[in-house]
Amino acid sequence: MIDIKEIQTIIPHRYPFLMIDRVVEIQEGERAVGIKNVTINEPFFQGHFPSNPLMPGVLIVEGMAQTAGVLAYKSGAKGSSVYFMSIEKVKFRRPVCPGDQLRLEVKAVHKRNNVWKMRGAAYVNEVLVTEAEFTAMITDKTI
Repeated sequence: MIDIKEIQTIIPHRYPFLMIDRVVEIQEGERAVGIKNVTINEPFFQGHFPSNPLMPGVLIVEGMAQTAGVLAYKSGAKGSSVYFMSIEKVKFRRPVCPGDQLRLEVKAVHKRNNVWKMRGAAYVNEVLVTEAEFTAMITDKTI
């Protein structure tokens, strides 16, 4: 397991934009599973939506990307930043609410140097809530 302290040494994201709390499974070069505990204290719930708090779908996809960043790093990819290059085939199937625990599963589909194509799926209580394919660049350069 990779805890939050180690995650923060791997990826540059910090509160309020750190979207994973721990990584519970990792197969270097292949797949990783991240966990995000969703609480009412998340700042985005103030405006999305006050009377019916829902986690924004783009932040679920961001959690998948951050999990992929940890996977890439642990698989030997050099660099400290992960940048989206493309996001495709995104489907939001169910809402994510305060109190839910997201299980963020990512699988490497294709790797070439520092560019990785990934397939991600997010689950709450083993029910698929979001899925996406994305391409990301792992780099030590800031844009």
